[in-house]
Amino acid sequence: MELGTAVFWLALAQIIWVNILLSGDNAVVIAMAARALPPAQQKRAIMIGSGAAIVMRIALTVVAAQLLRMAWIKVVGAGLLLYIGVSLLLPEDEIAAGGEGDTKGMFAAVRTILIADLVMSLDNVIAVAAAAKGSTTLLVLGLAVSIPLVIFGSTLLLKVIERFPLIVWFGAGLLGFIAGEIVIDDPALVEIVHGLSQSTGLSESTLATVCGVIGAIVVVGIGKLMLMRRTHGEALA
Repeated sequence: MELGTAVFWLALAQIIWVNILLSGDNAVVIAMAARALPPAQQKRAIMIGSGAAIVMRIALTVVAAQLLRMAWIKVVGAGLLLYIGVSLLLPEDEIAAGGEGDTKGMFAAVRTILIADLVMSLDNVIAVAAAAKGSTTLLVLGLAVSIPLVIFGSTLLLKVIERFPLIVWFGAGLLGFIAGEIVIDDPALVEIVHGLSQSTGLSESTLATVCGVIGAIVVVGIGKLMLMRRTHGEALA
């Protein structure tokens, strides 16, 4: 596919559009992970996390199809998302102003962004790779152009979270929902899912939705329980 042709630009537009559509949940994670940092650190964490996540997606595209066929990969990924969802609900300890504390806090946020993006991007990169039609140039350009769009979305959402903290709970629930859906698609559970579908009379897509709802309830429930225990412990101290 030659650079500058109408076909090239159309494919590039498709990659950018697909990435925007598939990056909504990633923007939620980025904003939630950065919310506890000082304002200056928030901007750096969003930029570093978004840029590194896009680079990781480019590399992941090469091996995504093989990874998706491996047993238990999605189960492990779902467990990571559940953990991240719960951890993002817990209040962060105050970060020491300046110095090493800020650096540790920022890189902890970037690490959270990368892990969540890695898990949630396994399916997404298949769609992006399909739009690229085998062109590495298109893939890199499309994802690179998407970086400022993801950064803008995360920054905007961060401001909304600051005004409406309840959104954090919806974001954590979203991670739990995605975790539940991911589990259903794991190759290791194909026979179990098929058996459940036969015995319950529910389609596999409906089962995925049910598991997603259960995942959301688990994250919010555990988060609420841990916050109650922490509050109770502080009251007794």
